[in-house]
Amino acid sequence: MLGGWHDWFATITGVVVVTVLAAPVAGLVVWGLARRRGQWRRPLAEVGIVYGTVPWVWMILLPGDEARVSLVPLRDLFTVFAAGPVTIVVQIVGNLLVFAALGFFGPIRFAALASVPRVLAVAAAGSALVEAAQYVLQLDRVTSVDDVLLNTAGAGLAALASRRWWCPQSPAAVS
Repeated sequence: MLGGWHDWFATITGVVVVTVLAAPVAGLVVWGLARRRGQWRRPLAEVGIVYGTVPWVWMILLPGDEARVSLVPLRDLFTVFAAGPVTIVVQIVGNLLVFAALGFFGPIRFAALASVPRVLAVAAAGSALVEAAQYVLQLDRVTSVDDVLLNTAGAGLAALASRRWWCPQSPAAVS
C-alpha cells in the first residue's frame, strides 16, 4: 500500500487534488502581480499558462502500465474509438487540453506567439518533447504521434478561442 508523498505527487488523483488546492494560490499570484504591474492581462496569461499546463504534463509523466511506441498517425485514435465512450473522453479530450492553456494564453502574453501557426509549432514541439521524455525516461507509457497531433490541435483551437484578445485585426479587438 502506498502512502505519504507518493499519494499526493505520483498518482493522477494526487495531481488533481494538488491542482485544485493550488487554485487559490494561483489567484493570489495573479492578483499580486496585477496590483504590482498596474494591469491584469499579462499576469493572468502568465499564471494561466503555468497553472493550465503543468498539471497535464505532470500527469503525462507519471508512470503508466503499458510501454509502447506508436509512430503511425491515427492508429491509436482508431483503437480509442473502439474502446468505448469513457476512453474516448479521457483520451481525446484529455489530450486536447494538455497544451490548451498555452494556446489560449500564449499569444496574449507573448507577441511572438500571436499567430495560430506559431502556437501550433510551439505546441507540437512541446508535445513531441513530452512524448520523447516518456520514452527516454522509460515510464511505461504509450509514446504516440496521435498524442502530439491532439495536443497540438487543442492548443490551436484554444488560440482561436482567445484570438479576439490578441489579434489586432479581430473585429472585437478593434471595437
